[in-house]
Amino acid sequence: MSLLERLPKVRGSLRANVALAPYTWLRVGGAAEALFMPKDEADLAHFLSSTPDDVPIQILGVASNTLVRDGGVKGVTVRLSPAFAKVTLDGLTVTAGAAALDKTVAKKAADAGVAGLEFYAGVPGTIGGALRMNAGCYGAETKDILHSVVALNRTGRRQVMDLDEMQYSYRHCGAPKDLFFTEAVFQGTADSPVNIKRRMDEITAKREASQPIREKTGGSTFKNPDGHSSWKLIDAAGCRGLRVGGAQMSEQHCNFMINADEATAADLEGLGETVRARVLESQGVELYWEIRRIGEAA
Repeated sequence: MSLLERLPKVRGSLRANVALAPYTWLRVGGAAEALFMPKDEADLAHFLSSTPDDVPIQILGVASNTLVRDGGVKGVTVRLSPAFAKVTLDGLTVTAGAAALDKTVAKKAADAGVAGLEFYAGVPGTIGGALRMNAGCYGAETKDILHSVVALNRTGRRQVMDLDEMQYSYRHCGAPKDLFFTEAVFQGTADSPVNIKRRMDEITAKREASQPIREKTGGSTFKNPDGHSSWKLIDAAGCRGLRVGGAQMSEQHCNFMINADEATAADLEGLGETVRARVLESQGVELYWEIRRIGEAA
């Protein structure tokens, strides 16, 4: 019996053997054994509750900070549909679906005079990814503005979690790994749209000047260790511009890996591990991946 034959009937899209590389910013990786795009939250809840326990299920956003390995992803990969991308405002409260782009949420908040979400203009990806890793930049983090989260567990049960339950720390979320975030509620503060947009423009300008945003990249490769900046450690280890196959550490910002020349996922992961080893040997500091790596080696 094929995997699709073991899965429940859904109202959304459910396909077998779907290439994932086109869905990722790094443009590498193998296929999803099955790719499910739920029509809405009820469709996702039904799927989760009816799928056999031995079938792995994981979620994939816009994959701005994800490396899919060349052997592909076993089980079901869930990618949220536009139904999960709605953004609404009520006073200073912003409610955003997990598939909403971070920068879209920042812009809609700014238009309504809601401050505090400006930093999302500099965070590539979706709200779901931001929730899972406490995404942030330029001194601000998701935990600073988050009020509550809506999530489904592996059995399809819906739950609302407050900020404390997310157990956030730097680039880390302690909430159970099997949760599928569907919505977030943020609490902002009042300011004029002009002031908010000026701060957003400053963030965007900083990002464009310092990061290789026109390249096929995955954002920051490694978390900043306590008391250190990853890029400084990488630079000191002589890894700026380092290449493995078609993968390269950016010359512009050496904590960014780029797919410079038809790289494979193995090239990129091998480059990252080489950098980690050289930094540990020369600087005595261990780097930890910020990019999420999923799937099987080829």
